[in-house]
Amino acid sequence: MNKNLSITAFLGFFAIVLGAFGAHALKEKVGINELKIFETGVRYQMYHVIVLLFVNTYSGFSLKTKNWISLLFFIGILFFSGSLYAISAGNIPAKSIWYITPLGGLFFIIGWLSLLYQFIKRN
Repeated sequence: MNKNLSITAFLGFFAIVLGAFGAHALKEKVGINELKIFETGVRYQMYHVIVLLFVNTYSGFSLKTKNWISLLFFIGILFFSGSLYAISAGNIPAKSIWYITPLGGLFFIIGWLSLLYQFIKRN
């Protein structure tokens, strides 16, 4: 079984669970701003899960390419979405982990540029 697809499936499952948690339980405990931050984390996680499904089932990519792009997006999800979850629901002050969110965004950007490079290279 493809480990990237297993991780992707877990991340998709987890995004749905977190989305439900945010919509039902968290909205009673945090403010509107924190809920929006949390929802942004869930949304970006799910966007990248969908891309990971494509990347890891696309036959035009080598296993090395699939692993590289997957790693970039996995780290991006962990840092970007994870930091937003921690800030909005974990009562962790944004000032203490301010640098993690943009670092996750940077991993997303590098992942997308790697994907672009692979498509350009194919042509």
